[in-house]
Amino acid sequence: MVENAKPVITTSPISWVKTILIYLEPASLRMLSLGFSAGLPLLLVLGTLSFRLREAGIDRGTIGFLSWVGLAYAFKWCWAPLVDRMPFPLLTHYLGRRRSWLLFSQILVAAGLLGMAFHDPQQSLSTLVVWAVVVAFGSATQDIALDAFRIESARAEVQAALAASYQAGYRIAMIWAGAGVLWIAASQEVASAGLYQQTAWQWAYCVMSASMLVGIVTVLFSIEPMRIEIPQARNFQEWLHGALIEPFADFLNRYRWHAVLVLSLIAMYRISDVVMGIMANPFYVDMGYTKAEVAAVTKIYGVMMTLVGAFVGGAMALRWGVMRILMLGAILSAFSNLLFAWLSFHGHDVHALILVVSADNLSSGIASAAFIAYLSSLTNVQYSATQYAMFSSLMLLLPKFLAGFSGAYVDAQGYPSFFVATALLGLPVLILVALASRYGQAIALQKK
Repeated sequence: MVENAKPVITTSPISWVKTILIYLEPASLRMLSLGFSAGLPLLLVLGTLSFRLREAGIDRGTIGFLSWVGLAYAFKWCWAPLVDRMPFPLLTHYLGRRRSWLLFSQILVAAGLLGMAFHDPQQSLSTLVVWAVVVAFGSATQDIALDAFRIESARAEVQAALAASYQAGYRIAMIWAGAGVLWIAASQEVASAGLYQQTAWQWAYCVMSASMLVGIVTVLFSIEPMRIEIPQARNFQEWLHGALIEPFADFLNRYRWHAVLVLSLIAMYRISDVVMGIMANPFYVDMGYTKAEVAAVTKIYGVMMTLVGAFVGGAMALRWGVMRILMLGAILSAFSNLLFAWLSFHGHDVHALILVVSADNLSSGIASAAFIAYLSSLTNVQYSATQYAMFSSLMLLLPKFLAGFSGAYVDAQGYPSFFVATALLGLPVLILVALASRYGQAIALQKK
């Protein structure tokens, strides 16, 4: 059985020149573009959509519960074995298994965004939500195939760099799906037509749908990773066992009772960011920030800070080890949520907003780069799509579920209490990272 890697604890330092050159390798450049394709849908069914819904007069409680659309990402492990093992009809013969599933999912996302474009939340909220589910399903499927594509496209020791490139493309897409969509909507507004204008948002979402061509073109011109030979199943039961049971059994066999620790860390690591993030855009609307201010500060300047954080986090992980940067990211993420509580007392203050968003996004970039590298190190390349989907799904399941109640919590307790509570959710993460690091060090010593 071939294993991709064990949990990354430390790596031998390499020169900064070699570190930078890794980002110019073809695999890193492809991941930059595919990261854009992966990052585009997320805000459009969660973050930017919450701004659109709040502007349309939808109450915070409803917006919070509608964030459960994002649970599609948390349950993608259910169909990950199909993406991992099953060839896509017709396309796999021409493109290969990974690229065929990528292309299908990207087309599905583009179609779903068009559906969201042509439905007014004030008139047909339920239909818009159905199309948002289509986008989320297509996006989650793209993530499954893309994670496998990334893991299989390069050697294990540069996965942190690929993760940083992926995060860079992802965050550039978030600028476009955040600031770009707000600017497009604002440019199409008629001054006398009221706060919410469906036609303006319709144009914006149509442009976002067309933007999925970046990923589609990249897939068509990419090289299919070297195929891992999988023994042919003699019947459906044997295929089901190999596709569904073996990936999970392989992980449990490798980590045994320590799997509980690893899975607990995965389930909790991003809880502060995810729960807080659902109410960020309603918070900006309620604090009186305009589309232009939100676009400039949170969707451009903030995302640029995330890019800096992603590259810094990836480089630091290469030099000093993933677990150390994982701990740093956890500390910074919890602390940055406290800054939002501080901001809530400042009212409409753009300078304070810049400070808070800078700290929050820098922290998020560092944490994300280290966490993606950590998840990648846990996979076996024979089951890369299924195992990574399991990890990334678990990462979102509890946070997304709790985030659904975020609007109701804000209505009952207010924004300052909400932001402090989300920071406190990050405290158990510090303990889990410390325990996982000690476990990894023990395994490393056993191998010597």
